[in-house]
Amino acid sequence: MSFTDGGIQAAGVPIRDRLLACFVAVCWGINFPATALALEHFPPLFMVALRFALVAIPALLLVPRPRVPLRWLIGVGLGIGILQFAFLYLGMATGMPSGLASLVLQASAPFTVLIAGVWLRERLSARQFAGVALAVLGLAAIAVHRAQTAAWMPVVLTLCGALGWAIGNVCSRRAEAPNALHLTLWSATIPPLPMLALALVVEGPARIGRSLTTAFTAQALPAVLGLLYVVVVATLVGYGIWNTLLSRHPSNVVAPFSMLVPVVGVLASWLAFGEVLDPVELVAGGVVVLGVLFASRPARPRSSVPAAPITQPA
Repeated sequence: MSFTDGGIQAAGVPIRDRLLACFVAVCWGINFPATALALEHFPPLFMVALRFALVAIPALLLVPRPRVPLRWLIGVGLGIGILQFAFLYLGMATGMPSGLASLVLQASAPFTVLIAGVWLRERLSARQFAGVALAVLGLAAIAVHRAQTAAWMPVVLTLCGALGWAIGNVCSRRAEAPNALHLTLWSATIPPLPMLALALVVEGPARIGRSLTTAFTAQALPAVLGLLYVVVVATLVGYGIWNTLLSRHPSNVVAPFSMLVPVVGVLASWLAFGEVLDPVELVAGGVVVLGVLFASRPARPRSSVPAAPITQPA
């Protein structure tokens, strides 16, 4: 049985949108080793401010403000821009391997489904529940297998980042932006100033100044390239497409695709840094892929039961 929400098909995700979601997963998976390279040079809190400042400045000058309530714009910037990346970068800077970070951060998918169910009253079908549960099982298997490679605090920090991402996802869905790219760009205006102030207090002007004055040296080139990848590909391209998908489909349909990210992230980290990829992780990664595909598969229509319109709560 299918239903419509504002004229948008929500029973399943069209092939085009599934491919777009998979493309975002590849972009975000590669983002983790790129971030690890950038964090070798830039302090984590300052890197959050710098990342979003590079997006916010041209957005303020060239892009019209999205036609969404201010509270949802701030919510997206706070959840995705500040909470997600401040905690993620702190976790990675304190010893979280990039491959394992790509895994743990995907706790955002079940967090998103839970928050959307309570806040937006989005219904989770039996198929979606089974698919998400299967993907979570795969993620849990990888987490148990790799837990020995990370200390306790980096894992907790990364989980906090996942919760921030989930909050941003639901705010993005609630905003229903006519132009999702404009929402992505303008949400980047929220983090720079508070994160810069926090970085100055925690990391200090001297450390921040050194990272800037040495940014154009040969030694810093990999870090700068990593930062550019994070800004252009992961932020502009990745979140532009992601927020577009969230504007078309319920959060509990889009969010499971984020669980494909650790499959790419673990593989990319193995290629970049030699982080070991063994058969257990390969099998568990396959389970994640299977769960996401199953959760996003359209339900078979039943001709005997008429479609029922469901609307978002006011």
